[in-house]
Amino acid sequence: MRKIDKKDADAYFRLRTTLIAVYLLIGFLVSFGVVFFARGLSDITINGFPFHYFMGAQGAILTFILLLFINAIVSDRIDKKFGIEHKK
Repeated sequence: MRKIDKKDADAYFRLRTTLIAVYLLIGFLVSFGVVFFARGLSDITINGFPFHYFMGAQGAILTFILLLFINAIVSDRIDKKFGIEHKK
């Protein structure tokens, strides 16, 4: 692994930390935010189920899986941008 400048390393970790915070915020909103607004969201239906029920049963899990794939793609792009991608 090649060495990188402290300035680049700080920018890399700042960007990665920001993205992790965004992913955690999205996860929190999907899992707990829907519960807080369950009454207002009960008028919306997906496949015949109220929206808050659907998000609790399947939507949160699907969102977390989608966030994993997005994180992998974005992480690879960030690694390439800073020149620290993994060689195969």
